[in-house]
Amino acid sequence: MQVHQNDSDAVEKEETIVGLTLAVTKEQIAGETRVAATPDTVKKWTAAGLTVKVQTGAGLGASITDEAYTAAGATIAKTVKDTLKDADIVLKVRGPAKDEIAALKAGAIVIAMLDAYREKETLNALASAGASAYAMEFVPRITRAQVMDVLSSQANLAGYRAVIEAANAYGKAFPMMMTAAGTVAPAKAFIMGVGVAGLQAIATARRLGAVVTATDVRPATKEQVESLGAKFLAVEDDEFKNAQTAGGYAKEMSAEYKAKQAALTSSHIAKQDIVITTALIPGRAAPILVTKEQVASMKPGSVLIDLAAPQGGNVEGCVADQIVDVNGVKIIGLSNITASIATDASALYAKNLQAFVGLLISKDGALAPDTEDEILKAALVTHGGAIVHPNLKDA
Repeated sequence: MQVHQNDSDAVEKEETIVGLTLAVTKEQIAGETRVAATPDTVKKWTAAGLTVKVQTGAGLGASITDEAYTAAGATIAKTVKDTLKDADIVLKVRGPAKDEIAALKAGAIVIAMLDAYREKETLNALASAGASAYAMEFVPRITRAQVMDVLSSQANLAGYRAVIEAANAYGKAFPMMMTAAGTVAPAKAFIMGVGVAGLQAIATARRLGAVVTATDVRPATKEQVESLGAKFLAVEDDEFKNAQTAGGYAKEMSAEYKAKQAALTSSHIAKQDIVITTALIPGRAAPILVTKEQVASMKPGSVLIDLAAPQGGNVEGCVADQIVDVNGVKIIGLSNITASIATDASALYAKNLQAFVGLLISKDGALAPDTEDEILKAALVTHGGAIVHPNLKDA
């Protein structure tokens, strides 16, 4: 039997898997509408021989009915306890709640986006329950793990949705419109942070007709920004051109350069209608990219969308899941933006999990994670009754 570990069909094998139960429960965190499995992934698992149990109503937030799961081969369970009974592998979007952890059998494997740096109470509870927990946000960004990269799959949708939210909150049109009654000027959108979310935000804002600029601390992103039809904003002196290491990481800039870049950014923000910030640093508070003074310089009716709200925000004055009005300028902090596009977010996340689960199953169809696999080692946070991840166990 061959395990396919390099594609989204990682659990499809030449032989079937016998005796393993996989469970999917309904998310309990308020506002979380995503689900960890779709009928498509359930169908592949059941075809491979896994028993799949799904808690009733688990997919409704993502427009997936119990009947759709049943048609794919899953068994619908009424309660958390019934769903998790005898489950070898438990799939979640977010970390499990206390009643879910209490219902786990000894040695169960839990896979989720655990928000491991902040949710230490959940990690301690999982360790105490004897669970082996994997944090999907810790999957390394290597070629073999691309299909398991939940940060990219969800950030892509977050960047798109951020522009849609901005368009909804902005009181004017995005594209230029020429009418007999006059011309409507296009919106000016500024994207701060050119990672996966930032690039998608640029592409979406451009499609909606905005004039788009973007900035990032990495010089190499200039080409990516310009390839999408946007303009890159930076003080492009000799220091900037050499601000990246051979490994692709940003170098620390001088105080003089930071002052010049800050002045350029401030004058630019004052002219913008839309600002979208995307900078997140794992395990640390989000860096401030937009100060109170810069917010105050913007025109009434302008909108700032802060995707870093869960970690304190990139915009000074941002409050998670609230709209803060500063003299007519709206600061919108979105802590779970992908939940507003749950059907697509769930489909991509479920595919990420499908590939990851394939790493846990041996060639003979047994549940036997390879402890030396670099992907599993990077993602494992609790095992054998303890927190084992090197970045977490001493915290």
